[in-house]
Amino acid sequence: MKQIKFAVLLVLLFTSFYNYAQQPSSGSNKVKVTGKVFEKVSRQPLEYATISLMAPNDTKVIAGGITNPKGEFEVAVAPGTYDIKIEVISFKATEIKQKNIQGDTNLGVVNLSEDAAQLNEVVVRAEKSTVEIKLDKKVYNVGQDMMVKGGTVSDVLDNVPSVSVDTEGNVSLRGSDNIRILIDGRPSNAINVAEALRQLPADAIDKVEVITNPSARYDAEGGSGLINIILKKGKNQGLNGTFIASTGLPETYGLSANLNYKTEKLNYFTTAGYNYRTNEGAGVTNSEYLNEDGTTKSYLDEDRDTKRIRKGFNGRAGVEWIINPTTFWTNAINYQNNSGEDKDLINYNNFDANRTFTGSTYRLNKGITDSDNIEYTSNLIKNFNDKGHKLTADLSISKNNDDSNSDITGTQRYNSTLNDQVQKQVQIQTDYVLPISKGSQFEAGYKGSFSNLNNEYYVLDPLGATITNLSNTLEYKENINALYTQYGFKVNKFSYLFGLRWEDTNIEVNLLDTKVFNTKKYNNLFPSAFISYEISDQSNFSASYSKRLSRPRGRFMNPAVNYSSNINIFQGNPDLDPSLTDKFDLGYIKRWDKVTFNTSAYFENTKDVFSFVRYPNGQMVGGIPVIVNTPINVGKEQKFGFEFTLNYTPYKWWRLNSNFNLYNVKTTGENTYTDIVTGNLITQDLDNQANSWFARISSKVTLPYKIDWQLTSMYNGSQKTAQGKNLGQFGMNTSFSKDVLKDKATIAFNVSDIFNSRKMKSYTYLDEVNSYSEFQFRKRQFNLSFTYRFNKAKNERDKNAAPKEGGNEGGGEFPG
Repeated sequence: MKQIKFAVLLVLLFTSFYNYAQQPSSGSNKVKVTGKVFEKVSRQPLEYATISLMAPNDTKVIAGGITNPKGEFEVAVAPGTYDIKIEVISFKATEIKQKNIQGDTNLGVVNLSEDAAQLNEVVVRAEKSTVEIKLDKKVYNVGQDMMVKGGTVSDVLDNVPSVSVDTEGNVSLRGSDNIRILIDGRPSNAINVAEALRQLPADAIDKVEVITNPSARYDAEGGSGLINIILKKGKNQGLNGTFIASTGLPETYGLSANLNYKTEKLNYFTTAGYNYRTNEGAGVTNSEYLNEDGTTKSYLDEDRDTKRIRKGFNGRAGVEWIINPTTFWTNAINYQNNSGEDKDLINYNNFDANRTFTGSTYRLNKGITDSDNIEYTSNLIKNFNDKGHKLTADLSISKNNDDSNSDITGTQRYNSTLNDQVQKQVQIQTDYVLPISKGSQFEAGYKGSFSNLNNEYYVLDPLGATITNLSNTLEYKENINALYTQYGFKVNKFSYLFGLRWEDTNIEVNLLDTKVFNTKKYNNLFPSAFISYEISDQSNFSASYSKRLSRPRGRFMNPAVNYSSNINIFQGNPDLDPSLTDKFDLGYIKRWDKVTFNTSAYFENTKDVFSFVRYPNGQMVGGIPVIVNTPINVGKEQKFGFEFTLNYTPYKWWRLNSNFNLYNVKTTGENTYTDIVTGNLITQDLDNQANSWFARISSKVTLPYKIDWQLTSMYNGSQKTAQGKNLGQFGMNTSFSKDVLKDKATIAFNVSDIFNSRKMKSYTYLDEVNSYSEFQFRKRQFNLSFTYRFNKAKNERDKNAAPKEGGNEGGGEFPG
C-alpha cells in the first residue's frame, strides 16, 4: 500500500504544482514552509503525511508536499496567507487556518492523534505494494502476498526481489549464497539457518529488507549483502489481532495467532503458532565409473525417495514500555520447538560396462530430529530531541539445542548415527546518532557477538561400536568485537555517506576426539562509501563501495560426515579461512505515476572464496569408490552483473512486479589432495568462467466478485561449474483469495510449484566418474488458509507507533 500511496501522493503533488503554475504570478521569489509530523503518543515520526496549502476558505490546493522517513517536510510557496492541512491515513487531520507567510516559516512539530473511528472500521483501503523500491534497499511487504498464506519464511524469501531459495532451502542473493540473514536486525541464532527458516511461519513476518551493499553500520559479514527479516509488532490502540488456520496436501496444517494490546504507556504483543508439515521429495544420481584410460568400467543408478515430517511450535511475547515521550524499552521472549521424522530410501542398481544389469541393493535411513531454541531480547531507545539525536542499546541471549538420531539399514550393513548440538550466544550492541546540522549526521556504535557451539556426532556399527573415522566432537568458539563510525551529509542535490568499521575476530575450531585444534585470529577494517545524486523528485542516481567478509559457518566447518549416502558423502572443512569481498554498485531509480524502475550494475571481487569440490577418498563400498563433497578456499572470484526491478500498476485492479538479474562469474584456483591408494598428489584445476541469469515476474489481478488472483513465475538459468554444469530451473506458483464476513476474514488457496518442475539438476565430470543428478526437496503442494481479523483493518497502514527493535534495523540510509 505504501508504494501505491506514494505514487498517488506524487501525482497529487504534481497536480498541485501544475495548479499553482496556472495562478497569476505574484513574484518570482518563493519562501519555504518547513516542519515535522509526529505520532502524538509515541512521538515517532510519520512518513508520507501530506501537507496541503490552500487559499483561505478554498479547497483548491496551491502547493503541497509529503514527509520523509524522519517526518520532515519542506514546501516552496509564494508569500501570502494560507490554510494549511496536515493529514495521513488512520490519523485525525490538523488544520492551521489563515497562516500569514511572508518569509521562511518553520511550523515546528505537528502531532497527530490516531482516529479511533477509522481504526475500528474494517474497510479495504488502497493496498501497500508488495514490493517497495528504495534507493539503498528493496522492501518486500509480506502481508500483501497471497502466495505465502499458510507458508514459511522460506516461501516468503522465494518471492523477494533479488533473492532465490533452492530446493534444499538454501538462500541466495543475486545468485550468491554468500549472504547474512538477520531477524529484527540481529543475526539468526539457529544452528541450521535453512531448516529454521522452513519452520518459522510466514504469518509472523511483517516485511523483508534486501540490502545489497550495506554501510559500515551493519555487520561486515555477508559478501553479497544482507537480508533483514522484520517480525510483526502490534501498533494499534486497544486489543486487536489476527488468527490464521491452514491445511494442505501433502498433509499439512497449522494454526497461528497474532495479538496486540496497546495502552498509552504499554504495548503488549504476542505471536504463537503450531504447524505440521509433510515434505515429499525425490532424486536420482546416475554415475559412469571410468578406468584409468578413460573407458567405461561400470554404471550405478541411484533412485532416492524422501519424506520429511516436521512439527513445530513458535511463540513470541513481549512488551514495549513508553517510559516517557522520549524513552522506549522493549523486551521479548522467543521460543521455538521443532521435531520431525525423516525417511530416506535409496535403491542402487548396478550395471557392467555394457549396461547389463548385475544386481541391486538398497539403503534406508530413518531418523528423528528435535530442537529447542529460546531467546531473550531487549531494546532501549532514548531520543534526546525530535531531530534524530538518539541512543539505542540492544541485548540478545539465546540457547539452541538440536538433536538428531537415525538408523541406517540396507542390503549389506546396519548403522546408527547420533548428533547432538548445543549452541549459546550473547550479543550486545549500542548505536549513537547525532544530527549536526540540516542534512548532516554522525553515527557511531559498538557490537559484541560471543557464541559457543558443541557438536557431538557419532556413527555406530551394527554392534553399537563407534566408527572412529566417521565420528568426532566439534567445539566451535567465536568472539567478535566491532566498532564503527560513519558520517553523512548533503550538499545541494548530492548526498554522501562515508563509514569505517573495525572487527576483531577470535575463532577456535577444535576436534576433541582426534585432538586437532585450530585457532584463527584476525582483525580487519571495512570502509564504505555512498554517493547519491537527486536528478529530480522522481529519479536518483547512486554509487557505492563497501568491503565485506564471509566467515565459514555451520556445515561448512563441521567435519562430521553426512551419511545419508555411503558412496556420495558431504563433509565440512574445519580449516576454512574467511573470504574478503570488495563490492561496487551503481544504481538508478525512476518513478512515474504507475511505474517504479530500479536498475543497478555491480562488481564483486572476492579473495579466498569458498567452493565445493568432489574427489574420491580412496575407500570402496561394494567395489564402488566413495566420492567426497567438501568446501575449500579456492582462490579468487570476480562477479559482474546487471539487475533491474520493475513495479507497474497499469490499472487499479492489476499490479505487476518483476525482477531480472544477469551475471558473469570468473573463478581461478586449484585443489590438491592425496590419493590414499597410490599416495600420489592429485591437482584439480578449478578455473571456471560462467554466465547465468535469474528472472521472476508476479502478477496480481482483482477478478469479478472481488476475488484476487496472483501468479508468479521464476527461472534460474543454467551455469557451468569447475567440475560440471548446473542446469536451469523453472517454477510457477498461483493463488486465489476472497474476503468474507464483511471483510473481517479472508480465504486463500495457493498451489506451489504447479508443474512440479523445481528440481536441482547437475552434471559432474571427474577423472574417475561422470555423473548426472537431480533432486527435488519438496514436490508440488496445495494449501488452503482462513484468516480472521478483529479490530484491525485488512490493509492497515503500518504506522511508526512502535519503535523498531534491533539497533541495526533501518540504518544506513542516505542523509536527507
